Amino acid sequence: MVSLAFAGGGAQPYNRNMQLRATGRDKETGMSDPLGKITEGKDLIGKIRNFLSGFTGYLDRENRREADKLLRQTIAQRYEEQWDRISQLQRQLISEGKLELVDDVEAAGIKLRAFVDRSRHASYGYTGFFDAVRVNEAELTRIYEFDSALLENVKKISDAVDNVGASMGTDGLPAAIRNLVALSQDCVDAYNRREEVILATQA
Repeated sequence: MVSLAFAGGGAQPYNRNMQLRATGRDKETGMSDPLGKITEGKDLIGKIRNFLSGFTGYLDRENRREADKLLRQTIAQRYEEQWDRISQLQRQLISEGKLELVDDVEAAGIKLRAFVDRSRHASYGYTGFFDAVRVNEAELTRIYEFDSALLENVKKISDAVDNVGASMGTDGLPAAIRNLVALSQDCVDAYNRREEVILATQA
């Protein structure tokens, strides 16, 4: 469902044998890829640190909650900046008399606002993820993938907002708005899946 096109290199030639082997590994490990991207051999924590210096990861139980809080607060702050820009677009549409498009832009704003608030004020209650002495490597990898994806997607949202602004007064405006709404929903979906992994982890 999620259609985020994150950085990770150019297109590779399709090899069905390689695809079948990869699919078999996924079945054996019980892992799936809701973001459409698993990059083997990548330093996911290193990618996260490119956006968030000081991020220690979730391996150490003593620092796990603080690392999660730092990640969520950073995500909330950066997406809230984009939410502010969407609000400015709404005001511009109103001033230009394009009232029929205000609700469409507001749809993106509502999704981002809800996502920001959940990121900032998440309360998991009891979950094995924060209390376990050791966390399964596959679970850690999934969470890091979501973290990295959410941080990288800030630029995609920013570019989509830019595109809406640049499309004002053109026939491309409705499509630009639809793209922004879709990317905003992608953020909500990715955060939901991240939360599901955390809540499902057993101590």
